[in-house]
Amino acid sequence: MNRLGNAANHWTVSKEYVDLRRTARDPIHVEFAAEPQWLFLDLARSALVIVDMQNDFCSPSGWLDYIGADYTPARRPIEPINRLAKALREDGVPIVWLNWGNRPDRMNLSPSVLHVYDAAGDDVGIGGSLPGNGSKVLEKGSWGAAIVDELEVAPTDIHVDKYRMSGFWDTPLDSILRNLRVDTVMFAGVNADQCVMATLQDAVCLGYDSILLQDCSATTSPSYCMEATIYNVKQCYGFVADSEALLSARDARKSIRSAT
Repeated sequence: MNRLGNAANHWTVSKEYVDLRRTARDPIHVEFAAEPQWLFLDLARSALVIVDMQNDFCSPSGWLDYIGADYTPARRPIEPINRLAKALREDGVPIVWLNWGNRPDRMNLSPSVLHVYDAAGDDVGIGGSLPGNGSKVLEKGSWGAAIVDELEVAPTDIHVDKYRMSGFWDTPLDSILRNLRVDTVMFAGVNADQCVMATLQDAVCLGYDSILLQDCSATTSPSYCMEATIYNVKQCYGFVADSEALLSARDARKSIRSAT
C-alpha cells in the first residue's frame, strides 16, 4: 500500500484498493491567556503563517531603508519567531513563510497596486532596481524577497509567494491550509497593520480561526497603527496573544505527559 497526499490528508492506495479513510492526528490541546478571552486550541489543526519577514522590509539596504523608513522595528520579531517556530516544528505544526515575491513581468499587478508604491511613476517601485545593490524590489528570486538571514528556516517549512497585502489573493495559501486540515492560523510578521492584518482579515472571512501573535509581529508605521490593529483584531476578527503564553502552555502539557 502506498500513500497519496501529505501527512494530514492522504489516501492509501494499491493496484487493487483505495482507502479513503484519513488517519487523524492525535490532538495537541493547549490552553493559554489571550484577548479578549482565554483560548483552548488544538495544535494538530493549527499553522503558523509568517508574513513578509524579508530583506526589503527588515534589512539595511532593503526597500524600506531606501525610501528613508526606519526598518529596525521590523526586526523585533526575529527572535520570538525563531523560538516559536522551532517549538512548533517539534509538534508537527506547519510553518508557512508568506513573502511578497512578484512575477518579474508584473502582469498580475494592476495600476492601483503599483501606484501605492510609486505614486509619480518615476521612483523605485515594485520591480525596480535598488540603487545600492541592484535587487529588484519585492520580486521573486531577488535578495529583497528573501527571508532575512537571522531567521531559521527548516526544509519542511512551506513557502508561498504573495502579490498583494493579503496573502490569500491570487495565491495557493487557502488551498494549502485546507489540504493540511488547518482550522486555526497563528499570524506573525510585518507590517502588522498592513500585510499581516489584511491576510488575517481574509483568513477570518474564509472561515479560519485567527490569532495575532503580538510579540511575533511588528510595524514600521506609527505606534497608533499597531494599537488600532490590536483593537480591531480583538473587536472584529479573532484573538491577540503572546507566543510566550503559548509556549508556556505547550511546555506545561509536555511536562504533564512525561510525568504520567
